[in-house]
Amino acid sequence: MYSRVPRASSKPDALAVFGRIVPRDHALLALLAEHYLLSTDQITNAFFDSRRTAQRRLTILHRLDVLHRFGRSNHNGRYGSLLYTLGPVGLQLHPTTYHDPNGTGGKPPRSSLERAKRIAASGQVNHLLGVNQFFTDLIATARRSTDARLSRWWSEQHATTVYAQAGIRPDGHGVWTIGDTSTGFFLEHDNDTENLARVVAKLRGYERLTTFGPRYPVLFWVPSRRREASLLGVLAGLRTTSPIATAIHGPDPAGRVWTLVSDPTHRRYLHELPCDHGPDTVTNPQRFENP
Repeated sequence: MYSRVPRASSKPDALAVFGRIVPRDHALLALLAEHYLLSTDQITNAFFDSRRTAQRRLTILHRLDVLHRFGRSNHNGRYGSLLYTLGPVGLQLHPTTYHDPNGTGGKPPRSSLERAKRIAASGQVNHLLGVNQFFTDLIATARRSTDARLSRWWSEQHATTVYAQAGIRPDGHGVWTIGDTSTGFFLEHDNDTENLARVVAKLRGYERLTTFGPRYPVLFWVPSRRREASLLGVLAGLRTTSPIATAIHGPDPAGRVWTLVSDPTHRRYLHELPCDHGPDTVTNPQRFENP
């Protein structure tokens, strides 16, 4: 007697799913592999023309096990925008992804679900979302422009590894390009949770980096005018090789919002900040080359 044909599994077949992943999906997965998680709104700004279209595609990717998603309640007890990270299929496509938001060097997760749980429980969710908002806002600006692009976006762990000799720990590193001008920068996303002495102490590593690597502006992205004024007061008269600039959290980090500490007379666009990609030597790994 022939055995009965088993029922089709409700679990998506990974090989079949691979064929349904379009280039935009691959770009999203690459970001989630490096930057851990993005909200629905951030994904919409970076890749879609409408929130409804984004939600529809994200739902499909979730049902295909490409993505995990989870909600998070705000201070009112209500759930806000859903947060997305790599699912089983996404992790298969990015097996060497970053897996430890706290940077403690723990063992790789045994599954995408374990990775998602680590991210959700890390205590870094708000910080990651704040940093990722900065960069997805830049991507959104580039999508509306004919000559702007975010040419590089590295996570804290990526930048820390590449520039380990200097001992810097930026919240992110990017290169913003307008036409033929490419401006590298290191982001320090500030939420007014550290005293100013500790904030200023971070500049020592960036000063070490200028002796053998790039001289990129250090961007202090702060939550209020009061915090910015306090920081500018502490930095005034401080002589540094690295340019230092401040701006207040807002929707347009590429805009004319940056105060250069060495010349605080007016606000500048991001691409107007001084920048030097550094020497083309072995001491300056992965030096940015203008395309």
